[in-house]
Order: sequence, then C-alpha cells, then structure tokens
Amino acid sequence: MEFWFSEMHTNNIKISIRVEKQLYSRKSDFQQIDVFDSIELGRFLTSDGTIIFSEKDEFTYDEMIVHVPMAVHPNVKNVLVIGGGDGGVARELSYYDEIELIDVVEPDEMFVEVCKRFFPDNARGLDDERVNIYNEDGLRFLRSRHNEYDLIINDATDPLGHTAGLFTKEFYGSCYKALKEDGIIVYQHGSPFYDEDEDVCRAMHRKVCRSFPISRVYQAHIPTCPSGYWLFGFASKKYHPLKDFDEKRWRARGIKTWYYTPNLHRGAFMLPKYVEDLLSEEEK
Repeated sequence: MEFWFSEMHTNNIKISIRVEKQLYSRKSDFQQIDVFDSIELGRFLTSDGTIIFSEKDEFTYDEMIVHVPMAVHPNVKNVLVIGGGDGGVARELSYYDEIELIDVVEPDEMFVEVCKRFFPDNARGLDDERVNIYNEDGLRFLRSRHNEYDLIINDATDPLGHTAGLFTKEFYGSCYKALKEDGIIVYQHGSPFYDEDEDVCRAMHRKVCRSFPISRVYQAHIPTCPSGYWLFGFASKKYHPLKDFDEKRWRARGIKTWYYTPNLHRGAFMLPKYVEDLLSEEEK
C-alpha cells in the first residue's frame, strides 16, 4: 500500500510526496508538527499540514537568507534570528568567525526538540557557543530591544498562523529600532506566482518600504515551496544589496556552499517582469 503526503498550494493545485513512513506526529501549544521520511526528499517536517523544509532542499533557503546579507554588511557582530528553531540559519551563521552573538527567538520549544532529534545537521547550529535560545514570542522580544543588532533574520514561515505578528507594520518598526544605525533585516517574502499568495507579497513589501530607506527583493528556487519559486526581502538603514556587495571579502572566508555563489547573489536580484511590476506598484 502506497503512502502519500499531500499539501494544497491553492484550491486547485497540490503537491504530493511518496512517503516511506511517518516518524513523528504531535501537537504543541503552537502547531501540529509531523515528520516524514520520503524517497525523493529525505526527511521533511510539516507544520499544520504545510511543508516547512526537507533534507533535500533546506540548504537553499538557509544559505540565501544568511549569505546574502553577510556578503553585504562589512562588520556583523550581533545577530537576531526570529524563528529558526530548526537550527539551519544558525548553522550558516556559525561559519562566520567575526560574529560574536546569535540570539535565536523560537517560541515553540517542542519544535526545537523535534528538529534536534530528527534533523541533527540543521540543529547542530544551535550548539554553537555564541547561540542563545529564547522560547519567547518574537514581537514581544523585539519591543524591548534598541540599537542592539547588526543583522536581523526573520525565519518565521507563516504570515497567517501563530507567527502572524511577525509580518505586521509594528514588527518591521520594532526591527528598525532594534537594529544599529547601519543594520540589515532579511526575511522570507513568500511566493508571488499564485493569485491567492500575491496579496501577502504585496502587503509585506508595502510595510517594509515604509519602514526602511532601502528595500529590495531577491529570489531562489526551492522545490517544496508553492510553485517552487520563493522570494526573500532585504531591507537596510544604509547598505544596498548590490552596490555594497563585497565579493572579494566574502570569497576570502572560504565558506563552502551548495547554492549561494557571488554570481548568484547578483542574479538573485534580477526579477521577472511580473514581480518587478508587483513590487513597483506597492512602492508607489
């Protein structure tokens, strides 16, 4: 008997993955967490029926949300990760010796424990001695922070679920206050391809543009995301993601990647016309 996991991407489109077995299923105070083992994608984790990441493609997301800002900002010492309970973002940050502090704010303690058990390659990032884990609400944590961080990474995944507060105008305003005078924030921007996802992309870009003087969007191919096409946001008080990109400095670190490259860094900001139009309309 075959066992398939299916996720609806729209009312008319779904992705289905052949599963060998279900490894975990339990509801936390925040979400239903399930872990499956598949033939094609390896292990993958879902939250309330939505795929969060898989062993096969998580490197794309984690590399693009970390290495893009790290290749731009010249002196990152303190980093705040909102979400990030799987440890993948912390893992990529751990490759940078100049970073002194990595605060990871993940409200769901069960999520962290599940990832440590089933996704040890991701979770090893949380074992770095520079990492502090706070099981708190991200927005509440931010409200008391001022002029503390060089980089904020919003690794929260769902603008409609228990992390909805991390996609509001107040959240981006709080990020602005928590960042130092030359700080950068990067965040997942969703997929603009399907009509029902477009409004979320528009609203997010509109809010960020009103909070930061520099705001750009870049892209990546992530197969388990809706339509396989995913956007990230880059917002800064000072640095431009292309004009201030320092390829020589980044290459000198010798960081091994599977997806990110300096050439891809530049190309990721070259967006399709329909996405350019969508973003331009909100900027106006």
